Amino acid sequence: MHGDDGLSDRDGVAHLLVEDEADRGVDRAVDRLAARAQEHPGVPDRAGGEACHAPVALGAHHDRLPGLGQERRVVVRHSHHGGLLGPLQGDLFLPPTRAPYELLVSHLLAGLGVRTPLVVAIAVYPAKRIFRRSDVVSLELPGRDLGKALRDAPDADVRRGWLNSIAALIRALTNIGAWHPDLNVGNVLLVESGPSAWDAYVLDIDRLQFAPPSDPTVRDANLDRLERSIRKLRARFGVGFDDAEMRHLRELASAPVRA
Repeated sequence: MHGDDGLSDRDGVAHLLVEDEADRGVDRAVDRLAARAQEHPGVPDRAGGEACHAPVALGAHHDRLPGLGQERRVVVRHSHHGGLLGPLQGDLFLPPTRAPYELLVSHLLAGLGVRTPLVVAIAVYPAKRIFRRSDVVSLELPGRDLGKALRDAPDADVRRGWLNSIAALIRALTNIGAWHPDLNVGNVLLVESGPSAWDAYVLDIDRLQFAPPSDPTVRDANLDRLERSIRKLRARFGVGFDDAEMRHLRELASAPVRA
């Protein structure tokens, strides 16, 4: 990963790009995004971060990224605060925002064998006073988050396949000591990799924290957070993994990694 050495101001917009075959396409996508942000500074974030094709500055949408002789779809996600203070803090961050960290962590995870959508570019914009807004551009993956997948009420055989892929993701995070403080059902992406086969990807990695590799407390913390989210989904919609499946997920996630 190289190219620009860091964040550099161009026309009042900061850029941090990943240099590869698609660099020019990334640059154009970010420049278009920045122009939209400057033209529409008051556009609110789209509820739920839905993907759209409208030329809005804030919220997620799709763009086309030329690269390696073909077009690659990317997702542009506007950054905003979550949690109880999210409505008050909105999309304003102190510089440099979380975006540079998310880009770095994305490539770190990919290099260490943890599945996550690769971040290919970020854009950081001046906002009110000392604050900044930011957008993150990542490669699109054809999948559904775990919450949406469970709400489709799949049969037990399909759920078992998901358990194996989720457990593999938990083990990969544990191996590198990566604790996700908000590993909920919306932050696990399921991508079909073959007949009755699935891969699980971790999302929302901008607050990922690191402990010593293979620390079992990291594994348990990630599992506990995911289980709370699954139980909440089950209480609200009547769907999800049952208690026996959750116990099986913990067993799978705790199994030693085969050499």
